[in-house]
Amino acid sequence: MKQKVLLFSLCLAACTVNALADNAVGNDKEIDNTEKAEEKAPQPKSRLTVGGYGEAVYSRNFFSDNYLRYNSAEAAALRKDERHGRFDLPHVVIYLGYDFGKGWTMGTEIEFEHGGTESAIEIEEEEGGEYESEIERGGEVALEQFWIQKSFCPQFNVKMGHIIVPIGATNQHHMPTEFFGVYRPEGENTIMPCTWHETGISVWGRAGDWRYEALLISGLDSERFGRKGWIHDGSASPYEFKIANSMAGAFRLDNYSVKGLRLSLSGYVGNSFRNTLRTPNSSYDDIKGTVTIGTFDFHLDRWNWIARGNFDYGHLSDSKEISDYNKSFPKASPSPKQSIGSDAIAAGVEVGYNIFSQFDKLAQKGEKLYVFGRYDYYDSMYDTEKSIVDYQYCGRHRISAGLNYFPMKEIVLKGEYSIGLMKTPYNNEPSISLGIAYSGFFNM
Repeated sequence: MKQKVLLFSLCLAACTVNALADNAVGNDKEIDNTEKAEEKAPQPKSRLTVGGYGEAVYSRNFFSDNYLRYNSAEAAALRKDERHGRFDLPHVVIYLGYDFGKGWTMGTEIEFEHGGTESAIEIEEEEGGEYESEIERGGEVALEQFWIQKSFCPQFNVKMGHIIVPIGATNQHHMPTEFFGVYRPEGENTIMPCTWHETGISVWGRAGDWRYEALLISGLDSERFGRKGWIHDGSASPYEFKIANSMAGAFRLDNYSVKGLRLSLSGYVGNSFRNTLRTPNSSYDDIKGTVTIGTFDFHLDRWNWIARGNFDYGHLSDSKEISDYNKSFPKASPSPKQSIGSDAIAAGVEVGYNIFSQFDKLAQKGEKLYVFGRYDYYDSMYDTEKSIVDYQYCGRHRISAGLNYFPMKEIVLKGEYSIGLMKTPYNNEPSISLGIAYSGFFNM
């Protein structure tokens, strides 16, 4: 018995000595070798997060960019061999986040689109090829995100401020390392705001294999709707503020039950008419302009394959009345003053295989080379009211194929050939695009 007590006492003494020694190493005042102490002492987690993403691309388009190319059968007969090239910086984003402690965090995201502010001179297709100053959003840069979040537990978080609206695959996963194409998927990027961001409140959380998010946000502005982009520009505001006469609701639900697979549903509903400075007369009292969107998307990353896909369908009520109303605007109005489809659709799928997985040395270095193909179909005037002309060029198929080389996880070099397959009498639109992009978040 005494031997056991003695052995226990020696063990206890040894543990005490080790604990005192560790404590001494962590206390700069009580040790002589401060450099050695710093090596052993754990580094505190930074509260500041800095990151972002950016894209630089070049495209060579083997079709005419004449502003009349969609306006008539004669315009469609423009020379098929007309070519033009473009350099572009589609998105350059700076992200700053901070952890205040006690569950309070902050995030901001400032975006520079196309390498500048959000004003430009364009040749207007619908107004005789006139040069026109285009203002997409009031201000000089786009503030995509500014929010304060309180996290109570992994299952329940509240985010308030200017936030991403996670409708569809691209809005939720819009960084350039999250899609194969040189540009964002064309269908979702055409018929919906992308990246869609609004001011409001979000409640989200994750429990087991499920993640949910529900949002209450400001509604869209039907004055900004158009034939080619449907509701795409309805999130933007030409003023120094965003009008919120109408509110909207949105949700997203993700499931991760199968290893390497994410399945997602998302939806949006909100009125868009009267969400503007202009007051309609009494004949429009019953017009609401309700926008309803339902989407499904998936992501599979397994067995050296990546597959992604989306299906989006949207409906706009009172599209005829809104079209007539917008066409009555004066020329100086920021409205496109165009007919609008009652229904829009976008569907796409892309599949890529990492061929470097078959070479041990390259795989060990973490390098990846994906060979991919993608198909899209979208139509911003998929259905229209009887009195509204269905412009056939608003619907198209698009096929692309190319390479994505990842020298590391955060950097990708892209190349692709694509062709937009147009309905008669319009010419198909082939192009070759090259790009380099990064996305990363770094603790300071």
